[in-house]
Amino acid sequence: MSARVGNEANVGNVLAVCVVFADIPQPRAIPITAIDKRPVAGPVRIEPLGPEGDHVCDTKHHGGLDQAVYVYGEDEAQRWSDELGKPVPPGWFGENLRVSGISVTDAVIGERWRIGNVLLEATAPRIPCVTFQIWTGEKHWVRRFAERADVGAYFRVLEPGTISAGDSIEIVDIPTHGVTVRDLFVATDADRLARLLDEPSLSDGSRYLVDAALRRMDRRKDRSK
Repeated sequence: MSARVGNEANVGNVLAVCVVFADIPQPRAIPITAIDKRPVAGPVRIEPLGPEGDHVCDTKHHGGLDQAVYVYGEDEAQRWSDELGKPVPPGWFGENLRVSGISVTDAVIGERWRIGNVLLEATAPRIPCVTFQIWTGEKHWVRRFAERADVGAYFRVLEPGTISAGDSIEIVDIPTHGVTVRDLFVATDADRLARLLDEPSLSDGSRYLVDAALRRMDRRKDRSK
């Protein structure tokens, strides 16, 4: 796996571009979900709200400019495949891009990737939900997925274009604050997380996660006094 060593590092490749195959029913307040994503052939147009042919059903908690493209890494997927004893093909995690050669969850918040003529920027971790658990059919999936913390990353689209399976991924900018998607998801280091609050491009969702984590840590400190 390639390390993040400075700018303009060609570190990975796109294995598949995935969009919604079909909306499926679910026993929840929002009765359908678009989590069933599968690879599509040929160049796929990537717009500010995500890949052409893709959509979300729960627009309150998913999608939008800051969650336009969800990316999951093949190494992380294969660890789950080994543990679950079954294949986890591209799209199984509800991802838009399955990539290789790069640890997606260890992307720095604000890190920028050039894929073909598309420019993406890492914004936030994926937060597992009940819909995800129902989709996988795995017991206690939300807790297990969260404990592993290989959650993948959401990206915003800074420059639209097209992406195809086989395209290379080039890291073109890594913010100096160094706070990763994993750091934000795990949320155990208050000083580290606080660095993000000065970032003008921090997404509203990530700012909420930082604020909530810092409040939890403050409450724990108060109880320990």
